Amino acid sequence: MVSFKQIAALLLLSFEVLINVASYGVLALTVDYYTMHCPFAEMTVRMTVNQAMQIDPTLAAGLLRLHFHDCFVEGCDGSVLIESTEDNTAEKDSPANQSLRGFEVIDQAKRLTEMQCPGVVSCADIVAMAARDAVVWAGGPYYNVQKGRKDGLRSRIEDTVELPSPTLNSTSLVSVFGQHGFTVQDLVALSGAHTLGVARCASFKDRLISNSDPGMNPNFARMVSRRCSDGDDDTTMSFDWTKNYFDNSYFRALQRGFGLLASDQTLFMDAQTRGLVDVYAMNQARFFIDFQQAMLKMGNIDVKDAHQGNVRLNCRKLN
Repeated sequence: MVSFKQIAALLLLSFEVLINVASYGVLALTVDYYTMHCPFAEMTVRMTVNQAMQIDPTLAAGLLRLHFHDCFVEGCDGSVLIESTEDNTAEKDSPANQSLRGFEVIDQAKRLTEMQCPGVVSCADIVAMAARDAVVWAGGPYYNVQKGRKDGLRSRIEDTVELPSPTLNSTSLVSVFGQHGFTVQDLVALSGAHTLGVARCASFKDRLISNSDPGMNPNFARMVSRRCSDGDDDTTMSFDWTKNYFDNSYFRALQRGFGLLASDQTLFMDAQTRGLVDVYAMNQARFFIDFQQAMLKMGNIDVKDAHQGNVRLNCRKLN
């Protein structure tokens, strides 16, 4: 017969489990999630990413951005990978996602893990691991990726309104990121991901109208105007002078008024974020540490469990 003490202990344990689930999303998310059932999953993803980077170093930015755009819409569930159908326009076809890259890297990693252990490794986990491996390949910090996410069952274009606009000021950015549990420090550290990659003229050309942006260095504004003067929205410029190398150059660019997007330069213009920009510009090690922590937090946004999702057999299609 079960004693009162045993019942009380079980109730206490259940309460602790609920606390953990509420705090961390899904209790099953662990670094060694695939150790028993797919021990070479992480190595397979890393090798796939490294091979792709050797051919095209610009994919580092693409894979990192893919993870961000996945997690900020319906959580880290691989929904950004889904292709549209006749009955549904998916996230991927949103204007905000038109320039996303790296899908073929995820596809290749998925094919290889399926050959090793069918139906085990989720697309959402592959996206998270690939982003980390891309950062490391580009010279950034290594961090352990928690795994065990399930792939979501929904991907709709209307959900992408949750993605932060490149025109937001720092107050709006703090609010948007705060809705996902991020602190001001997390916001600035994650913005440092813009040390990789480029942006299209369509994302920042409005800043050039009448040269009205007080945060933009005048010489930089003239250079940008010349680059985008032909009206081609698809012309690109790098966020800083080391577009394929992960470092703190992005923050030093902001100090000089060289922030490409309005949402970049605003971090230096606002007192609540400027101090962190200065710290990261001076101390790359501190930026790396805070970036690691922020990425781990991002990887836990609204992760799906077995009741909310599954392991997709093809990352581009629902099972």
